[in-house]
Amino acid sequence: MHRSSRLYLATAARRFSGEAYAAAVENTKLEAASGSSGTSGGGRDTLGRRLMSLAFPKRSAVIAIRKWQEEGHTVRKYELNRIVRELRKLKRYKHALEICEWMTLQKNMKLLPGDYAVHLDLISKIRGLSSAEKFFMDLPDKMRGQSAYTSLLHVFVQNNLSEKAEALMAKMSEFGFLKSPLSFNHMLSLHITNKRLEKVPALVQELKKNTKPDVVTYNLLLNVCTLQNDVEAAENIFLEMKNAKIEPDWVSFSTLANLYSKQQLTEKAASTLKKMEKMASKRNRISFSSLLSLYTNLGDKDGVCRIWKKMNSSFRKMNDSEYMCMISSLVKLDKLEDAEKLYTEWESVSGTGDTRVPNILLAAYINKNQMKQAESFYDRMTLKGIIPSYTTWELLTWGYLKENQMEKVLQFFKNAVGSVKKWNADERLVKGVCKRLEEQGNFEGTEQLLIILRNAGHVDTEIYNSLLRTYAKAGKMPLIVAERMEQDNVQLNEESRELLKLTTKMCVSEVSSTFYHEAQKTNETDQTNSTQSV
Repeated sequence: MHRSSRLYLATAARRFSGEAYAAAVENTKLEAASGSSGTSGGGRDTLGRRLMSLAFPKRSAVIAIRKWQEEGHTVRKYELNRIVRELRKLKRYKHALEICEWMTLQKNMKLLPGDYAVHLDLISKIRGLSSAEKFFMDLPDKMRGQSAYTSLLHVFVQNNLSEKAEALMAKMSEFGFLKSPLSFNHMLSLHITNKRLEKVPALVQELKKNTKPDVVTYNLLLNVCTLQNDVEAAENIFLEMKNAKIEPDWVSFSTLANLYSKQQLTEKAASTLKKMEKMASKRNRISFSSLLSLYTNLGDKDGVCRIWKKMNSSFRKMNDSEYMCMISSLVKLDKLEDAEKLYTEWESVSGTGDTRVPNILLAAYINKNQMKQAESFYDRMTLKGIIPSYTTWELLTWGYLKENQMEKVLQFFKNAVGSVKKWNADERLVKGVCKRLEEQGNFEGTEQLLIILRNAGHVDTEIYNSLLRTYAKAGKMPLIVAERMEQDNVQLNEESRELLKLTTKMCVSEVSSTFYHEAQKTNETDQTNSTQSV
């Protein structure tokens, strides 16, 4: 099984496990903040319903509010606050920001520091960091308090700006703004993300001097224990929570169960999951997917099926992420036929065409060396109008590489690289393709690979050395390689010189110069098109 395919399946299977803690925490925060829905009111027409129905970002929330007023209705601040919370929960930040900006222009609406804190967060998401910092600096002094500072800290953390975040924390401490655990939780998240776990003890000590940890704090600390594989420390955190009379939530149990599972403490993991299962509800829907992944990690097929059955009875329709989670669980449990049936169900009910879902089955076929099945499934995807993603092309590249079908390898590798604006080179894949071409003495294929890599801006000395080794294997002499390397700003090393010396004694090949001139024509065409577009 190739690492790329294994990683794809593993990532999908643990998508909602304890290791996916950050997403779960964010979801929990949104749920806690959402309160009652801004769209309440049964089937009657409300401002909330109108604003929530603005599905397309280009539609204006301000126009909808004005129309509501023109019809003689009153617009109330508390109602708009609820709608903003709902929109943020759905990640519809543009409309949420439009509502916040409209509120700032209303003289009869008294805005609180918390309103400006939300406004700042939305600006960072829509207009970026600089705009958020400017908004913060332009705030009236009385509004630039703890809420605004905490919101700006969150922005720094989301942008992974450690120095700015730490400097802001120092200011907040100076102003006496560290009286709640929220800011400390932001910093814990930052240190966990950057694997700077050595900073955690001092931060926790500082937190306890200023305030008391909350359940999110403890969940973050449990995540640290998971990263450090420290079962004893995790169990002590649960004991501390009990002594502090803080009830663990489903994330707490999920993280602990994940740690037990990693350490192969199966009985403890199963017992923890039973407790977590009792907490799963419609309100914390993501907990069901976490349970699926965790039961899968234990190899508990009955547990997986039981949770899926509960989900089907609790929710009218499963979303793409839930189908992904269940399909990957079935694949991991070696229930491929069931996974195929579930995929057919997804195909019939979901119109999203989310390529991540079929990619799970595609990876499964490739891992089982079932390339004919993979090809057939790929054809099925395209017939259904699903647009292949980079991962789709990469999986097929690995699959054909295993089969030594180098023509198809190059075709799908080219598709993969061309499917993204900026390609982050997969060195392992590049080396794998180069090695196979070298072994075959397939210098034509290596020349094609060189063109693909050049167009992606990924040509270096090792790629050219691989090209020379391939020519040497074939007993052929390439033309103008040194000139091409100079053109590509690639330096010769000792191996390059030895290979050039070796291949000069061999028969001349016209292939290299042909590919070079083709590449030159392509570059000239690209430059002409670029100039014309300017």
